[in-house]
Amino acid sequence: MTTTLPPAPTAPAAPRTVTPAPEARPSGPERRRELSGTRITDALALVGSGVAAIALTALLASQLAPIQGVPACVAIATVLFVLLYGTLVSLDEDAPAVRDRLVMVTVHGLAFVVLATLAFIVVFTLARGASALPHLNFYREDMSLAGPLDPLTTGGIVHAIAGTLIQITIALAITIPLGVSTAVFLTEIPGRFSRFVRTVVEAMTALPSIVAGLFIYATAILTLGLDKSGFAASLAISVMMLPIMIRSSDVVLRLVPHTLKEASIGLGAGQWKTVWNVVLPTSRSGLTTAIILATARGIGETSPVLLTSGFTASLNLDPLHGPMVSLPLAIFQFVKSPEPTMIARGFGTAAVLMLLVVVLFVIARIVGGQTPATKERRRVRRERLVRSVRARTAAAGSNLTRLVPSRRQEKS
Repeated sequence: MTTTLPPAPTAPAAPRTVTPAPEARPSGPERRRELSGTRITDALALVGSGVAAIALTALLASQLAPIQGVPACVAIATVLFVLLYGTLVSLDEDAPAVRDRLVMVTVHGLAFVVLATLAFIVVFTLARGASALPHLNFYREDMSLAGPLDPLTTGGIVHAIAGTLIQITIALAITIPLGVSTAVFLTEIPGRFSRFVRTVVEAMTALPSIVAGLFIYATAILTLGLDKSGFAASLAISVMMLPIMIRSSDVVLRLVPHTLKEASIGLGAGQWKTVWNVVLPTSRSGLTTAIILATARGIGETSPVLLTSGFTASLNLDPLHGPMVSLPLAIFQFVKSPEPTMIARGFGTAAVLMLLVVVLFVIARIVGGQTPATKERRRVRRERLVRSVRARTAAAGSNLTRLVPSRRQEKS
C-alpha cells in the first residue's frame, strides 16, 4: 500500500524588479551653466526688453487703448518687460535658467521700487524744506514770537525737538522693561496664561493709533485727572510701542539655542540666572533691533499726541505740567496752514525728524553691537597694541644705551 504525500508548500514568488530605462541624453558634450557673473547678452536682454516694453506701452496708450495715468502705464510696462525678457532668455537658456532669471528680475525690481520710493520721500522732503533748513534760528528758537506771516528768519522748532526727545525717552523707559520682561515670560513660562497674553499682544499689534490716544485720554486725563502733558503723550506712545517690543523680543528670545540654556542649568545656575546671564546677553543684538522697531513706531505718531499732549508754540521742558508739542504734531500744525512759509517749516521739521531717527538708530546699533565676543576681540587687540608699543619702546631704549658709550669713546 503506497502513501501519497501532499506537495510541499512553495514560497511565494518574489516580485520582479523592473529597472527603468535610462533617459536619453543629448548627444555632444554637456553644456556648462554659468551661475555667477554678468554677460553682455544678459545686459542686452535687459536693456532691449526695457526699451521694447516702454515702446509698446506708448503705442498702446496712444493708438490702441485708452490708457491714462502713470500707474496704469507703469503696470503695463512692467508686465510687458517680464514677458519680453522671459522670451529673450528662453532663446539661449533652458527652462530652469529662464525661471531663475525671471525670479531674479522680479526680486530686483521690487527692491528697486522700495528704494526709489524711499529716495523720493527723502528728496521731496528735503527739497520742500530747503528754504527753512539753512537758518540757525530754525534750530534755536520756538514759535512763541513768530506767526504764520513772519519770514523764515523768525521762529524755530526747538520746542518740538525737546518735546520729542523727552516723550520718547519716557516711553522707552516704560516700554523696554515691560516689553522685555513680558517676552521673557512668554518664552520661559509656557502655559495657558502665556498663550492668552500672546494672543492679546498680537491683537494689539494692529491697534489703530487713535484708539491708543483715546484710551489714555479717557483713563489718565478724564478719569485720573492728569493734565494734557508730555507724560500723558508718553503713555499713549508706550501703548503703541509695547506690542511691537513684546512681539519682536519674543521672536528673538526664541532663537537662543537650547544648548546654551542646558549648559548653564547643568553647571548649577537657576532658570532666572540663566536668563539674566545667558539668554539676554546672547540676544542683545536682536533686542536692540526690537527697540529700534518700537522707537520707529512711536516717534512718528501724531494722533495719540494730538489727543494727550495739547499744543503750544513755546518751549516746555516739564513733562508733567502744561502742553508739550512733538515733531510729528508740529509737522501736522505747520503743513495744514495755507502760508508757504509755514509749509516750508513743516517740511523742514520732517527733515529734522528723519535725521533724529537716523541718529537714534545709529546710537542703538552701536550700543547693541557691543556683544561679549566683540568686547573680547577689542580687549585682545588692545593688549596686542600695548605689547607692541612696549616692545618698540624697549628696543628704542636698548639702542639708546648702546649709542651713549660709543659717543663717550669718540669724545675721549
